[in-house]
Amino acid sequence: MHIAVIQRLIGLLLMLFSATLLPPVIIDLLYQEDAGRAFYFSFLLLFVVGFLLFIPVRNQRGDLRLRDGFMVVVLFWLVLGIAGALPFVLYESLAIDFSDAVFESISGLTTTGATVLSGLDSLPHSILFYRQELQWLGGMGIIVLAVAIMPMLGIGGMQLYRAETPGPVKDNKLTPRIAETAKALWFIYLGLTMACFVGYWLAGMSMFDAIGHSFSTVSIGGFSTHDASLGYFNNSWIEFVAILFMFLGGINFALHFTVVRNFNLINYLRDSEFKMYAAGLIVISVLSVSYLYINSVIPEFGQAVRQGVFHAVSIATTSGFTLSQFSLWPVFVPVMLLFASFIGGCAGSTGGGMKVIRVLLLFKQGQREMMRLIHPNAQVVVKLGRQPVSDRVINAVWGFFAAYVAVFVVMMLLLMLTGNDQITAFSAVAATINNLGPGLGDVSANYASLGAFDKWVLCFSMLLGRLEIFTLLVLFMPAFWRK
Repeated sequence: MHIAVIQRLIGLLLMLFSATLLPPVIIDLLYQEDAGRAFYFSFLLLFVVGFLLFIPVRNQRGDLRLRDGFMVVVLFWLVLGIAGALPFVLYESLAIDFSDAVFESISGLTTTGATVLSGLDSLPHSILFYRQELQWLGGMGIIVLAVAIMPMLGIGGMQLYRAETPGPVKDNKLTPRIAETAKALWFIYLGLTMACFVGYWLAGMSMFDAIGHSFSTVSIGGFSTHDASLGYFNNSWIEFVAILFMFLGGINFALHFTVVRNFNLINYLRDSEFKMYAAGLIVISVLSVSYLYINSVIPEFGQAVRQGVFHAVSIATTSGFTLSQFSLWPVFVPVMLLFASFIGGCAGSTGGGMKVIRVLLLFKQGQREMMRLIHPNAQVVVKLGRQPVSDRVINAVWGFFAAYVAVFVVMMLLLMLTGNDQITAFSAVAATINNLGPGLGDVSANYASLGAFDKWVLCFSMLLGRLEIFTLLVLFMPAFWRK
């Protein structure tokens, strides 16, 4: 393993990340509040640490091997998750400990949206902006990771996406060089963010709220600048903008790239994953609205549509915004929405969950097995669109699903071991491993009531979900560390 090259990259990463602490300083000066020092000292500390890591190995260059790639990807999220906690720790008025600060930081960077904070409406603007900024940066990191880096490591949902997509997207990279790929994705991500900001602003948000919520909407993060989330605004136009951009954020960004480059919206309708994604959201929305209205949970039809469609899109895409405490509705809808988050967004999107394309392949494989029972000698091929999917990919999906279930059960039992009830434990793990945010039971509002051990388990859960299980678990295999 090239330790020196990895150290050089981490040093550079910390120095670059330290620069993201300067905008909150400016925000603090504009609003003349008292949190600026926490960001300023965090900036200095992280820059110095990064510089000290970088200087001894500044001339160490070379190609990273496969194991180095896994290590860099995991350290990217782990180091930044811990580094991002510094402002929360140094701003004493928050009165949170290190575990809470790391939980909030990792939740932001992984775009989970689970929080330990309350009283958001009274917090300094710089703290609120920083939380939103973390999600926006994490969202872009996810896209570059999923589309430009993970395919080269032989992991991630993009492996599946390439199985059905013709043309340049079928290759390891959308463009010949990773730098060009990242640049193309940045433009799309930035364009969606700017469009979302304009939409929110025109719909009635203040400029500060519009910027913050555009960050967490396009990144499918779910952090808000208000305790009541988007319900604070009680504005149907704001909710429409949120639904639109949550939907777009859950689509494969490689597919966005193809559509933009070819100026052809038909490419969306030719994609099997997109069709299942859109159809799933429609079905869940119809079920939610119907149940809420027919059972008089929300007796006014217009309100039932607003609440049902919004929460269906928000929870199913793993965004996590809310208009009201949906956890208090009759149990069918909250549980259905929580299970929908297991499917999540498309591969190569900012959404969490197992990814639509994996669930689609599991369904097709189930169909194939039933066909084999009826026709034992038939050669049944699993296809996405018109492209056959290799058995190696199918086996990888089954392996991923098995690992997903296994780690879920272990973490749920760990939370129950510390005294949490079944609903809280189940929903907390589901909401973090799917990078959703809000759960049920004791974590329906926030995660402050959980113990420090529980929060560290859930931090691990968030990282597992964001790195698609195997990327992190592979580091625990003895074979990984053998020469």
